[in-house]
Amino acid sequence: MQRILGTVLCILICIPLFSQSENSPLSRFGIGDLVDENFIHARSMGSLGATNKGIYHINIVNPASLATLRTAAFDIGISSKYSTITDLDNQSVTQWGGNLEYISLAFPLSNPLNEILDREERDYNLGMAFTLMPHSVVAYDISSLDSLSGIGEFRRNFSGNGGSYKFYWSNAISYKNISFGLNLGYLFGNIAYERNIAFTDVPFPYQTQFVEDYSLKGFLWNAGFQYDLILNKEALKSKKNVEVKKITFGLRGHSNTGFSTSSDVVDRVFQVIPTNVGNVTDADTLNFALDKKGDGKLPASFGIGATYQVGQKFAFGVNYSSTAWNNYFNDANPENLNNTYKLSAGGYFRPSYRSYSNFFKRAYYRYGGFINTDPRKIQGEDLKSYGVTFGLGLPFIYQRKISHANLGIELGSRGAGSPLSEKYARFLLSFNFNDDEWFIKRKYD
Repeated sequence: MQRILGTVLCILICIPLFSQSENSPLSRFGIGDLVDENFIHARSMGSLGATNKGIYHINIVNPASLATLRTAAFDIGISSKYSTITDLDNQSVTQWGGNLEYISLAFPLSNPLNEILDREERDYNLGMAFTLMPHSVVAYDISSLDSLSGIGEFRRNFSGNGGSYKFYWSNAISYKNISFGLNLGYLFGNIAYERNIAFTDVPFPYQTQFVEDYSLKGFLWNAGFQYDLILNKEALKSKKNVEVKKITFGLRGHSNTGFSTSSDVVDRVFQVIPTNVGNVTDADTLNFALDKKGDGKLPASFGIGATYQVGQKFAFGVNYSSTAWNNYFNDANPENLNNTYKLSAGGYFRPSYRSYSNFFKRAYYRYGGFINTDPRKIQGEDLKSYGVTFGLGLPFIYQRKISHANLGIELGSRGAGSPLSEKYARFLLSFNFNDDEWFIKRKYD
């Protein structure tokens, strides 16, 4: 385990060297672009958060799934995105962006090996997880050129950066075929906005600058439920080595949650005058407020779905989720947003997960698709997104334990037909290290 943690530490040190935030104009609204909570392996299947579960992989979207874990798991994910943004005048810009997606540690609270050593079977299982990940991202830098008679050209500049993060403590319990789970989380972050006007044809002009910087914090929660309907009970009783055929039904959601904000606002007019000894700035402050307190509310959300699974060979599921964004408010950045929904479908297949001679027969081949609406509008136009996903789950042996490298790609479009549209390709990578020796009761030291 020490080598795993050492490898992860090296990855974390290197990530800031190549991470880069994209330029996303829509992140100006609300608290920014929301980050998908699904981990890489689930996102490669269209994001089946309500019903996804497994003995090796972590799913915090529905915390009830954690009771299925049979080994400890440490999962770290990163992404890179190539996108093209186009406006109504067919002017477009292409860009690369990427960042760390999440870090998560999960484990069963009782090692399954203990059941074998003690020769007993339990009807219940417990699971726990700790997760740190971004909640939203604000990153944009926009400028427009205009002109006025008698003044000439001037440029409007708009920029924003920052975002929010969340830390989850998750717990789950299962009894026979029923599982319950709960996420308790803490939301925190800092967001900064700036806009100014610069006159390019006027000598030594006065320029206006508006800067707002606010921090936010609050508590989050999310509960989940899963039920496994076994379809071949009689075959399992009469035959050995029969694959379990089941349908997993899942439900997850949370109510409105509040947060608080603290804002610093500075609005000023200034003039830069070059002299022999350097530039001199003459400024007049229009508005100056520090530590301005405010409140906000994140909306309620729920998700539901079903997944058909045959052992570790095959799975296919459908999920639906909805979020009541019309209940959102934020004193630091007021917006009117719209309710959203997301419909996703996907799954995986493995040609022969027991094959010893062919590595690629043991791999997971994942696929999926989704369609969803956005809480934001542009000039009254609704924004819709859709995309397809593909992925590979590559098992490997690390420290004599089965672990997984998960590769994925998401091809999508957002806001087609609206004043601002985006087409993108998102590349996904995660490493999921597993260890089955946690909490084991040793017979001899």
